[in-house]
Amino acid sequence: MPTKDERMMAALIYISSFFTVFIGPLIIWLIKKDESEFVDFHGKEYLNFLISYAVYGFVSSILMVVLIGFVLAPIVGLMALIFTILGAVKAYEGDYYKIPTVFRLLK
Repeated sequence: MPTKDERMMAALIYISSFFTVFIGPLIIWLIKKDESEFVDFHGKEYLNFLISYAVYGFVSSILMVVLIGFVLAPIVGLMALIFTILGAVKAYEGDYYKIPTVFRLLK
């Protein structure tokens, strides 16, 4: 079971993404990844999540040409919000949570 500090740092990766999408989580992960396997896991999971949803958002914006993107873009945004909150809650609870719609480039 991860310590309370590890759980807080892992949850802070997700929470800080509401204010700084990329820089905040990246800084926390880079500083704490060598100290904690738990924080390293959630840092990689968040960065994979960010890359995946950037691709989903890009594809949705391209599909706006054929109008389907206007339906997909809000769905992608809502899923990103839900999975960010869920990731923060699971990290704070001490769970190794893998976001289901993410393709993992960082292992």
